[in-house]
Amino acid sequence: MKNKSLVSINDYSKEEQERILDLAQEFEQEPVQNILKDHVIASLFFEPSTRTRLSFESAVNRLGGKIVGFSEAGSTSVKKGESLRDTILTVANYSDLIVMRNPVEGSARFASEISSVPLINAGDGANQHPTQTLLDLYSIRKTQGSLDNLHIAMVGDLKYGRTIHSLVIALCNFNTTFHLVSPVELKLPSSVKMHIKEKNLAYHQYTEMDEVIPHVDVLYMTRIQRERFSDPLEYERIKNAYNLHRDMIRHTKENFKVLHPLPRVNEININVDNSPKAYYFEQALNGVFVRQALITSILGLK
Repeated sequence: MKNKSLVSINDYSKEEQERILDLAQEFEQEPVQNILKDHVIASLFFEPSTRTRLSFESAVNRLGGKIVGFSEAGSTSVKKGESLRDTILTVANYSDLIVMRNPVEGSARFASEISSVPLINAGDGANQHPTQTLLDLYSIRKTQGSLDNLHIAMVGDLKYGRTIHSLVIALCNFNTTFHLVSPVELKLPSSVKMHIKEKNLAYHQYTEMDEVIPHVDVLYMTRIQRERFSDPLEYERIKNAYNLHRDMIRHTKENFKVLHPLPRVNEININVDNSPKAYYFEQALNGVFVRQALITSILGLK
């Protein structure tokens, strides 16, 4: 995996993904190590981020590395009209690895092809978010004991949700049964459903989540993303389509967990937070260990 960029979750085989998860488990046991000494990681976030950016920075800092970059494109030469090509070619000279989030779909693939150092896609528009997928897989495996033969419900914005797109593709390797809950306008795209069909896996589509909750192992909630809508009226009409309350998860399977990539708006009520079935804040912490595993693998240090 040395020097192998991660742009799409498909860039890594099932075996490579599982290797990252195993290594993340090791980092969870010993997160502070000095193995990134003398390494510089560039963090280029052209789009706002809290958990992804900070977990990458935390991962690098805990391993003794250095971070350079920006959290807002408006403070860089991009504001002056610099192209993505020129930004990547320049930053590659300053770093050993680039982590990039960009609102334009396909930007991460383009950047990886011109960069002289490996690149990790931290989200490109509504396309993919492969590092979120790896931490989701880690969280599911940790809470369920396995990734195989699970019933997983995905709720909310399945059309624009890049976390959903990457996660569905990855879970197709593990004989998953998918329960897809969304407004009609935000159904999972056919291009993603194609991966489910190619593996001959079962999927069911719903507009209400109540009937699904008692029968699944994992409830993966997502927010309706205002920034992906070109029509604000359409967003206003469906933004409150789903709201999970604590009493809704009272009669669930013993192993049932609620996951969410965060940030949430109002799709999970705060009264769920102190339930033992809520796992989304632990899920966010898992991102540090997974990103430590990914960075050290790509740099050939583990």
